[in-house]
Amino acid sequence: MLKDVTIGQFFPGKSPIHRMDPRVKIVLVMALIVALFLADGVVSYALMIGFLLAVIRISKIPARMVVKGLKPILFIISFTAVLNLFYTPGDYIWQFGFLHISKQGIFVAVKMVLRIMLLIIGTSMLTYTTSPIQLTDGLERLLSPLKKLHAPVHELSMMMSIALRFIPTLIEETEKIISAQKARGADFESGNLIQRAKAMIPILVPLFISAFRRADELAVAMECRLYRGDVGRTRMKQLKVSGVDYAAVGISAVVFTTVAVLGQGFGL
Repeated sequence: MLKDVTIGQFFPGKSPIHRMDPRVKIVLVMALIVALFLADGVVSYALMIGFLLAVIRISKIPARMVVKGLKPILFIISFTAVLNLFYTPGDYIWQFGFLHISKQGIFVAVKMVLRIMLLIIGTSMLTYTTSPIQLTDGLERLLSPLKKLHAPVHELSMMMSIALRFIPTLIEETEKIISAQKARGADFESGNLIQRAKAMIPILVPLFISAFRRADELAVAMECRLYRGDVGRTRMKQLKVSGVDYAAVGISAVVFTTVAVLGQGFGL
């Protein structure tokens, strides 16, 4: 299951999506999230699905990797679907005790499942097509107005970028620790909930130690390279909005506006 977590991974490429300005991609992802919450019908959700499929196609990210990234949240998706299916009031088509299924419940369950899946796919495409350095620069530029309030914009951007970058590393480290503990005879699957929780201690302790060690090594490496943060920092690649970005903004604006109008104005 841990191998299926692809959050934070970056897949290098030369597609138009990869070449887009990271600031534009961050803003478009935020707009996509808003549009998904405004979608409320078959047509609006079909537009969002078609839009994301087109983005995946253009970015040339393997579809199996996108689907693989959904596996870790299958429990959340299933749990959400069951709650909405059995506890949404409406025109009941099946009842058994306190459980019931209504037409409205089926629609709400499908809508919530699609919303969660599209949210994960949409936000994952940002990290799939944007390197950690570009993501840091984009976040810093977008949050730069907060510098007037003496907010540590660069530090915040760097922390978020490093956190995303180290997710795959920590997952790989966790898999190694689990394999080592199983080789020593550890059992993580049998017993009640309390026993399983206690069995996780041999995993969590070395994982935390490893995480702190990596953080210390990273800090030392940055200091050795005379890293001083935002003060006097130069960039090898300057961010520049190009024609691809303008085209992406125009197409996205049309799609998201249509979704919002259809979902909220017509319920489609």
